[in-house]
Amino acid sequence: MSENLVYLNGEYVPANEAKISIFDGAISLGMTVTESTRTFAHQPYRLRDHINRLFLSLKAARFDAGMTADELEQLTLEVWKKNEPNYAPGTDAWIIHNVTPGTWVPSSGQKPAESKPTVMIVTLPLDLSYWADFYRVGCHAVTPFTRIQPAQSLDARIKNRSRFLYTLAESEVKLIDPMAQSLLLDTDGFLSENKGGNFFLVTSNSIRTPSTINCLDGISRQTIFLLAEQLDLPIEECRLLPYDVITADEAFFTSTPYSIMPATKFNGTKIGDGQVGPITKKLLAAWSEMVGVDLLKQAQSD
Repeated sequence: MSENLVYLNGEYVPANEAKISIFDGAISLGMTVTESTRTFAHQPYRLRDHINRLFLSLKAARFDAGMTADELEQLTLEVWKKNEPNYAPGTDAWIIHNVTPGTWVPSSGQKPAESKPTVMIVTLPLDLSYWADFYRVGCHAVTPFTRIQPAQSLDARIKNRSRFLYTLAESEVKLIDPMAQSLLLDTDGFLSENKGGNFFLVTSNSIRTPSTINCLDGISRQTIFLLAEQLDLPIEECRLLPYDVITADEAFFTSTPYSIMPATKFNGTKIGDGQVGPITKKLLAAWSEMVGVDLLKQAQSD
């Protein structure tokens, strides 16, 4: 098996040789716009949707990738084609985009005129073993002390690489339960998002999720809206409070790697009867059928 190749500023480089400058904006200022796509049966899922969102984030962040969305999509498919032989049948991959503004002088806060954006495209093995049991028994959602930043400070729809806030939140909930999954609140106490995903409730067969005023409009989140329509399930986005989780019948997270992660406990209290609910199971089955991969079976095989 050959080593994975990374696309880095016009070159294909072995992963262990890929390097960027210590003066890159990613390091000096923490400025990186990002996307993570996954494959299902080696087929990139909704790649163009991820790339389109990346370009919206870049526009809002006021720097660019130095190429068009079409060019980035083609490059991404080339990177995946080069690395695909390293992935055995039945396994899948992350496809990660990181784009920075390039060299940035931290002392003056100025970007040199000759600086060009740094573009990275990486593939990594998708290890689902961490989430495998959650498909069967559900996870424990816990609200940390750390709150999501207000949209007036940094809009959650700009998908950026900084995980500082989310890592603090995760470390806080792990003090309660080593396997807990964070469910962050905003500064007004409304539900927001997980470290890398969105959150949904099911009450009386109706699905609800926080509005994108305070959370990322996840591609997996969008998929739930699509599946709900196909399954004729009512769905809405709205402002939700912890009370709504405690009194819900079912709950689940969504994110690129695991797609759907059932939640059966919230801050130590059972959600519904404490079991993975029928609507969540129905959505899991519909997603598996849509992509031609049994999500639970694949996770348990890792």
